[in-house]
Amino acid sequence: MNVLERAIIYATEKHQGVYRKGRKVPYILHPMEVAQIISTMTDDIEVMTAGILHDVVEDTDGTIDEINEKFGKRVASLVATETENKYHGLPKEDTWQMRKEESLVVLRNTDDMGVKMLWLGDKLANIRSLASGYAEKGEDIWQLFHQHDPDKHLWYYKEVAEALELDLNRTGAYKEFIQHINFIWPGTFTIDKERYKKFKEYSVEGCEIIGKGAKGTVYRYNDEIILKVYNEKNTFKDIERETYLARSAFVAGIPTAISFGIVQVGDHYGSVFELLDSSPISALIAKDTSRAKYYAKIMADLARTIHSTTCEGIDLPNFKDEIQEWISGGIAHDDPELTDKITRLIVDLPDTGTMIHGDFHTGNIMMQGSEPFLIDMDTLSTCHPIAELAGIYMSYVGFGELDPTFVENFMGFSYEISKDYYHEFLKDYLETDDEARIQEVYDKAALLCYTRLLRRVYKQGLELSPGRQEAHDYYLSRFKELIQKIDTLEF
Repeated sequence: MNVLERAIIYATEKHQGVYRKGRKVPYILHPMEVAQIISTMTDDIEVMTAGILHDVVEDTDGTIDEINEKFGKRVASLVATETENKYHGLPKEDTWQMRKEESLVVLRNTDDMGVKMLWLGDKLANIRSLASGYAEKGEDIWQLFHQHDPDKHLWYYKEVAEALELDLNRTGAYKEFIQHINFIWPGTFTIDKERYKKFKEYSVEGCEIIGKGAKGTVYRYNDEIILKVYNEKNTFKDIERETYLARSAFVAGIPTAISFGIVQVGDHYGSVFELLDSSPISALIAKDTSRAKYYAKIMADLARTIHSTTCEGIDLPNFKDEIQEWISGGIAHDDPELTDKITRLIVDLPDTGTMIHGDFHTGNIMMQGSEPFLIDMDTLSTCHPIAELAGIYMSYVGFGELDPTFVENFMGFSYEISKDYYHEFLKDYLETDDEARIQEVYDKAALLCYTRLLRRVYKQGLELSPGRQEAHDYYLSRFKELIQKIDTLEF
């Protein structure tokens, strides 16, 4: 017998006596259906075998080690991606959202097509069954599940669909998956989603990199076009969202480059922007550092434009929520008293109803002649401007305090110039030569920056390596020094 046939026998024994939810159908038919769906996308027998075994660890006494021993390392690793943490001892209805969010992280972060086909096979089999039950029982169907809210199920299936679209939207399985979603939740996706979407293909081989960010890399494709290539964590929905924000900001009076097309770059999405003979300010400063003050004023004027623009009619997140996450994931691990104080400072910040860019630095400001244009609009938010100034401080000062080369590699010019640039920016932004006034705002921005940097340290785990411990101790000492003298973040 081959590995697939052995897996069928093994899974049949493990699932013996178990039936599908709400039906007197032997459970083994579900993994058999998953394997059959996978067979329409690939002839990789290990992926089909994982389809047969995908629920063994989650729903029986089988283990990953046992699957590894019987069916091999790759099959075991594929099954592991489909195995949720059951949080034994806690009610399943209480952990549903957490389990789904954790599993989606695995899907979004994988480049393995086998994982993606396994997920599509399982979710299509599930939604086929759900659609059949929904046709018979209507809204009563939700009472059969640990999660009774249909909107939660819709959220989960939409997230899966978005994560799989680029790689699998040409398959019949994906089209059927979308059709079932639209049957249960009419109008969720346009009819276009049910057809293979052919994106124009670009190659960035040999192209100059003109900027890098958390979401992707920006290339100079030719004299007329720049191309932003998104990383593997970004879905089509993310890119549509950024396009919406860019257009909304442009209509509101903020000069921003607007994508005129979504393309495919290898296994990634890309956005195409027409910016003739444009360059990021970072590159222009690196070419001629004597012009840094000139560009600091342009950046300051642009910041004031953004920070005076209202968000009326635009669906923007409140950046305060992001800051609260910095606090809970950072300083909260160190000092409850300081946590309470910084939390109060954030809560007391007035909701101005105006925009911030959220990732405002010279790598994201393109100059076309004498006109600046913003790119990377996916972080557009609403908040008091101090949140923006903190992010700028981090880019030009905070990141370089322990390792100046970090800023130098990011910006393309020296750390000393970077620090001077931030000072000139603040001076122009505040429209003052009063050094005491500049220092006041400098310190407030720095305090928020160290709040964020402490979160970055802890994001890799609570057990700190020697290098992370050094960074933690420095950021914490600066945080403590600043918070003792700051009673409000307003300015």
